[in-house]
Amino acid sequence: MIALIQRVSRASVRIDDHVVGAANEGVLILLGIHRTDTLSELEWLVKRTANLRIFRDDDGKMNRSLLDIEGDALVVSQFTLYGDTRKGNRPSFVQSAPPEIAEPLYEKFIAALRNQLGRTVASGEFGTQMDVELINDGPVTIWLEKRAEDER
Repeated sequence: MIALIQRVSRASVRIDDHVVGAANEGVLILLGIHRTDTLSELEWLVKRTANLRIFRDDDGKMNRSLLDIEGDALVVSQFTLYGDTRKGNRPSFVQSAPPEIAEPLYEKFIAALRNQLGRTVASGEFGTQMDVELINDGPVTIWLEKRAEDER
């Protein structure tokens, strides 16, 4: 499972010109789900995401977490994070989880993050063409990945 985390001043997701999810100071999480992912990878990723110290403290150092700042979170499903470009010019997405596996894990990730943060977590709509806008604060972009075979 991959979470591409971007520290944002604000972010939003639109479907057909309607905002379906938005966040102010906090993070935009592009979530990629691998075909072998389970709740174990999800739980690890939620905890790491909530506690990742990427926000400035009073000295301007990245020393505060999303929990510390009580920041917003916006989660968007992004199967293309598992795009394999090693052969040819067209990415292969065979490592991405099929919708029947990915959608329940996506929904569980949002619910688990909501529980971890103790507040609402905004989201896009699974399997839908979306327009995502953001102002990346920093810019700060962090790649978190947990696979079943990882021991981290």
